[in-house]
Amino acid sequence: MISEETIKTWLLDEDLLREMKYDQNADFHFIIEFPKENIMDVVKPKGKDCIVVACATQVSPEHKNLMVPADPKVKKDFILDLNFGLNSFLVDYELQINQDILQQFIITDQIFEDGLTKDAFIRTLKKVFKSKLHCIWLIDKKFGRPPLRPSNQNDMFI
Repeated sequence: MISEETIKTWLLDEDLLREMKYDQNADFHFIIEFPKENIMDVVKPKGKDCIVVACATQVSPEHKNLMVPADPKVKKDFILDLNFGLNSFLVDYELQINQDILQQFIITDQIFEDGLTKDAFIRTLKKVFKSKLHCIWLIDKKFGRPPLRPSNQNDMFI
């Protein structure tokens, strides 16, 4: 059985836990920050013998504005490259695309009870985050970066 206390202890040991969230579809749901300034969810779905790690990212309006005027072939190639890249990370993902413009992406992975160790847990957090980075870097590579706005925040993606 997957212990909420064990997962909570691991998160606290690594200073990752930000809040516990009520979720009627979960035995427990933690909001974590991994790495710094990147929010992710750690969920134990009701009736399942696994932990799900998820990271949802909205593409910033500035980045969407860079995609709009791009050549249709560049946009289609970008989506194909994104699919190939994410598939190679062996994660599950969902892309929200509107008129060949990426709006949002959700990356998830799971660890089943028989493979749940602190090492596997932290590696899964890293894999989900690296998958997100892949998306961000590919957007920059294909469409460029918007002009910098003065800010102390990482507001590239919201």
